[in-house]
Amino acid sequence: MEAAHVRAIRCDGRRGVGKSARPLSGRAHRRAGGRLMARDNASELARRLARDAEAVCRHYLSNGRRQGRYWTVGDVRNTPGRSMFVRLSGPESAPGAAGHWRDAASAEHGDLLDVIRESCGFTSFRDVANEARRFLSLPRPELENEPDRIRSRTSPAPLGSPEAARRLFGMSQSIAGTLVEAYLRNRGITALHETGSLRFHPRCYYRPDDHSPTETWPAMIAAVTDLNGHLTGAHRTWLDPGGFSETTLGKALIDTPKRAMGDLLGQAVRFGIAGEVMAAGEGIETMLSLRCALPTMPMVAALSAAHLSAILLPDTLRRLYIARDNDPAGDGAMATLIDRAQEVGIEPIVISPRLGDFNEDLRLLGFDALRAASRVQIAARDVARFMELAA
Repeated sequence: MEAAHVRAIRCDGRRGVGKSARPLSGRAHRRAGGRLMARDNASELARRLARDAEAVCRHYLSNGRRQGRYWTVGDVRNTPGRSMFVRLSGPESAPGAAGHWRDAASAEHGDLLDVIRESCGFTSFRDVANEARRFLSLPRPELENEPDRIRSRTSPAPLGSPEAARRLFGMSQSIAGTLVEAYLRNRGITALHETGSLRFHPRCYYRPDDHSPTETWPAMIAAVTDLNGHLTGAHRTWLDPGGFSETTLGKALIDTPKRAMGDLLGQAVRFGIAGEVMAAGEGIETMLSLRCALPTMPMVAALSAAHLSAILLPDTLRRLYIARDNDPAGDGAMATLIDRAQEVGIEPIVISPRLGDFNEDLRLLGFDALRAASRVQIAARDVARFMELAA
């Protein structure tokens, strides 16, 4: 009998895998509960997960460990042991691709979507996809299962509404190889894992005021989501198509190169999945800079001091790192957030930059200085847990 391939049962509603299970046909793969499913959707999610293969393994296969270019564990259900190995690096497709795994004991094999399915016990692809999007900080596609003809007849969304934010994010593309990636790297940010909440729009509308004509500029689009991963808003950073300069730091030469839309209060731009520990701060670039030093710590960007003081805290949270900006507004947000955290039994720990914010520290003082300063400000038990990849 043919060895089981866990991916083959993504859509057939059965639990478990076994050596008698046969792979489904390509057509069957595209059906879930009798409805057509976009195969590209699964492929794209698998590719995104593979780009952060080690982070996926640390989260869903926590009983394993890294050994060279592989993650080893007992099986796809996170049993302790060493018979299953996951490739942590490699091409996006073909044999030897990152994220592909094989269990030497059972002959099971698959990709990281299969890891999520089996380790979490899901029985439908929809649940697997939603969990993958949550891990990648991607919003749920609210209209994913609606026929194209219904989408095409959708009326225009109110300006600045959550629906307008969802449509803007949906029209944007991955940041890989775009001006957004160049912008972030020019600001010293090289840790771009788990940045599915960021996208690129090549011609994003910008209107200086109600009486001015509409302009178009390339922009970084950030998804603002609630604790359940639902997109409630979007943040736009318009970029200079001419590139980076120390004067503009890569932002467009317009009056307000950063604007937000939608329902923002309590929500945030998210990088990673918050568990017992999370860091929260104001700006996207600020938090991504800190993440260069603490690469596996989940973080959120609230987009302003006022919104930072009002972010909703996950029920799982036990320790909150507050990444303050070095100004009066940052001090006020820090004080409010400390009080709120303590009221619900969460330990607040403040991390402070040496300059104005953590991106300034990264750009002007360098990565080593940022890492050293972060190391002495976090709890000793979190050093190995969240700084390992930055070593």
